[in-house]
Amino acid sequence: MSRYFTEDHEWIEVEGQTGTVGISDYAQGQLGDIVFVEAPDSGRSLSKGDEAAVVESVKAASDVYAPVSGTVTEGNPALADEPSLVNSDPEGEGWFFKLTLSDPSELEALMDETAYAAFVAKL
Repeated sequence: MSRYFTEDHEWIEVEGQTGTVGISDYAQGQLGDIVFVEAPDSGRSLSKGDEAAVVESVKAASDVYAPVSGTVTEGNPALADEPSLVNSDPEGEGWFFKLTLSDPSELEALMDETAYAAFVAKL
């Protein structure tokens, strides 16, 4: 599995043609306590950069963007009852949605974990 990051603080972990998407630990720290997550519906087609999900915290509401193009296969059902999973495990159980990649070459424009850590360190 490979994990990639965007400058908007989304991550995508890729296994075969399937990508799991969430927000980074840095992003959840900036948002504060997460109170609501709206994940995209299964079957929805997304283009890279599309607004894919919404996350609301006690501080603000933010859009979550699709890091790559693809078709949503599932949203994380656990987030409906327990949105705080995004705070406690943002890069694990707090994932937002899974999709089937339509253009894996789009991953080349994203950062690996080392590059993302350097990017965040400059913020």
